[in-house]
Amino acid sequence: MAIDHDRLFKELIRTFFEEFLLLFFPDMHEHIDFHHLSFLSEELFTDVTAGEKYRVDLLVETKLKGEDGLIIVHVETQGYVQPSFAERMFLYFSRLYETYRTRIVPIAVFHYDSFREEPSVFSMEFPFGEVLQFRFFPVALRKKQWREYIRQDNPVAAALLSQMGYTEREKVELKKEFLRMLVRLELDEARQRLLLGFFETYVKLTEEEEQQLQSEVKAMETKEREKVLELIISYEQKGKREGLEEGVKRGLEQGMKRLIQTMAQKGMTAAEIARLVDLSEEEVRSLLSE
Repeated sequence: MAIDHDRLFKELIRTFFEEFLLLFFPDMHEHIDFHHLSFLSEELFTDVTAGEKYRVDLLVETKLKGEDGLIIVHVETQGYVQPSFAERMFLYFSRLYETYRTRIVPIAVFHYDSFREEPSVFSMEFPFGEVLQFRFFPVALRKKQWREYIRQDNPVAAALLSQMGYTEREKVELKKEFLRMLVRLELDEARQRLLLGFFETYVKLTEEEEQQLQSEVKAMETKEREKVLELIISYEQKGKREGLEEGVKRGLEQGMKRLIQTMAQKGMTAAEIARLVDLSEEEVRSLLSE
C-alpha cells in the first residue's frame, strides 16, 4: 500500500503546529499569538495550463501579538522534485491572497530522500527591471543533522529525526535516541502513537537491528532505560495484537466473500443473499465484483 506522505505530515504539523514553528522558525514563533488559532478547510486549485489540480496541505488562521488583524500561515510539504515548485508556491500565495485578502506566511517543508538544493524564490524580471520577487520560508529536512536535535524536548523534532540526514549504520542509534526523546516528552498515548507511527513509517529496522536496539537499551546506565524498554515492549505487544485482529478480520471477510460467491453460483439473487447474510444489496454486489 502506498504511503500517504501528505496526510502523515499534515497530521503531525496540525497536531504540533506551535512546536513546529518553535523548532524551525523561532523568530516567527515569538511573534504569533497562539491563543488565536484555527485550521481552515483545504483549498483546491486548478492549474489550467498544466491541466492538474492541487490541494494546499495546511492553512492556519492566527494573529500576531499586539495586532488585531488576522494572518494565514500556509504550510506545504514536498517529497518529490518539481522544477516549477517555487512557481506553484507563488500561485498558491496569489490565489490565497485573492480569497482571504490578508497577509500570508508561506512555508515549504522538503522531505526528499536525497540531498538537494531547492530554490525558495520565484522571480520575474526583464532587461529593463524586476517586476516580482516572491520568497517563501523553506525547511530542507535532509540537510539537517539529526544529532543536533536529540536534546530538544520537541515532539516535531522527535518525529522528523526520521527525515533528517543519517546513514544506514546510524539507524539503530537514531531509533534509540528517538525513543529516549519520546520518553522525556511524557505525552498522552494518542500523541505518542502518532509520533511513533510517523517515525516507523520512514525508519524500518530489520529483526537483527531491533535485537541490537534492545541490547543497547538494556546497556544504558541512565534512568530512562526501564521506560524505554517498557515503551518498546508495549508497542511490540500492541503491534502483534493489532496484527492478529487484522488477520482475523481479513479471514472473516474472505470467508464471507467465498460464501456469497457460492450462493450466487447456485442462482441466488443479490437481494436473497443480502437477507441471509445480513448485508445490504450494495455490499453483496461489491463483494461479488471483486
